[in-house]
Amino acid sequence: MLKKRIIPCLDIKNGRTVKGVNFVNIRDAGDPVELAKSYAEVGADELVFLDITATNEGRKTFVELVKQIAQNIDIPFTVGGGISTVEDVAPLLQNGADKVTVNSSAVKRPDLIKELVAAYGTQCITVAIDAKNIDGQWFVHTHGGSKPTDKLLFYWACEVEQRGAGEILFTSMDHDGTKNGFAISTLKQLSNKVKIPIIASGGAGTMHHFKEVFKETTIDAALAASIFHFGEIAIPDLKSYLKKENIAIR
Repeated sequence: MLKKRIIPCLDIKNGRTVKGVNFVNIRDAGDPVELAKSYAEVGADELVFLDITATNEGRKTFVELVKQIAQNIDIPFTVGGGISTVEDVAPLLQNGADKVTVNSSAVKRPDLIKELVAAYGTQCITVAIDAKNIDGQWFVHTHGGSKPTDKLLFYWACEVEQRGAGEILFTSMDHDGTKNGFAISTLKQLSNKVKIPIIASGGAGTMHHFKEVFKETTIDAALAASIFHFGEIAIPDLKSYLKKENIAIR
């Protein structure tokens, strides 16, 4: 059995780590390089860096900041934000990213997933999916959650897998930043639809929420931001708790 992963997420805006609730009400959460370094030191399994305004601002990810973070950590590092072509990926990998994640650009042009996989390999490509429950249907949103689409979560996840993505990072916009727990029933359904690894994001507020998502679904990793950034839960304490609950953790 593959061991479960705990992944802090750095949402970056104007070179700073930020965090919101339901993708709005953004507040500052600190220096990304210092945060990344501390997470690597305390046992985070991976790190995700999302330049959350790159797509809306029509620019590429901050390569220099990626480089600075990579120089200070020794754990797998996934970078996303503003990636819209095969050529956008090379500078990120050359400056220390291990994987990249695409979202809006893949929704707009799904062939991009195949092109990225052909160029860099399945293991390198994560597709992030942000979705919101509207009248009982989960609709995919793009541009940092600001633009609704007519794509349905489960259909899009299956297409993402078919096109060769190595992993899905699913964020429930309804749960994001609420600290009320992950979208368990939706994650169960998602796990049944696809065979590639799924990272659950949105809603972590207590150690019990991590236990719940790992016990009740077959997802591979749980991602969180504010509870780690603001010291509400320490990663070593979380891992110790999960091990006591008989969850295979790295």
